[in-house]
Amino acid sequence: MHQRTDRAVREESFAAPLLDAVPRQPGPAAPPPSPPPDSGARRWLRLLPTPTGTPFTSGYLLVLIGTSLFMEFADPATVAAALRESSTDVAHLGETPLLVLTASALRAVGGLGSPVVFVLALVLTALERRVGGRRTAVVFVLGHVVATLATEIPVGISVVVGHLPESSLHRLDYGISFGLMASVGALTGLFTPLVRTLVLGGLGVMLASDLVELSNPLTDWGHPLALLLGVSCRPLLRRAGAARTR
Repeated sequence: MHQRTDRAVREESFAAPLLDAVPRQPGPAAPPPSPPPDSGARRWLRLLPTPTGTPFTSGYLLVLIGTSLFMEFADPATVAAALRESSTDVAHLGETPLLVLTASALRAVGGLGSPVVFVLALVLTALERRVGGRRTAVVFVLGHVVATLATEIPVGISVVVGHLPESSLHRLDYGISFGLMASVGALTGLFTPLVRTLVLGGLGVMLASDLVELSNPLTDWGHPLALLLGVSCRPLLRRAGAARTR
């Protein structure tokens, strides 16, 4: 019994290469895998922030929700005092710069009902999914801080030389628009050339009209500065986005 079994094993091992050399008839080709039925829905859902996919955007929006609820339902006198203490005017920047630069970016003008908050959620989500949370946070903070200082420091100099009254040192200034504009500028670097041209062209027309009216000089000058700052981050973010995609 053992001899016959060993012989059978040797015959099979000897015949295996010969059998492999015999051409086989190709069977019917397998159909290509079809995409899952909810792939389109998933692509749309990626436009929205999630705690795991976009932790920076999700956390920042939670903070904005909290501060907006405070501004909506807290005592008006308390809200007014909090806004004054977090204003990035020249007087507060000279006393507590880190505090006011941080606190002013945690409150949205108009609260949750402002369309700026909705646009911010979409822009930060798209940017974070491409380049990561840390780079997105750096772009946002850089735009907020640099545009604020670039518009407030000339005010202080103008007051010192006598071109503006001393009351210009004390004004209510807070919000997320500078950080948003820098994020938009950075995000355009990840677009195709045509889409990037259309977006920047539309924003350029809007910002130019604001500069012509100049109803709020510091904000009207700060927005294009923040946008250009975000656009200047484009080469670094494009490399980061390509590496993240790979």
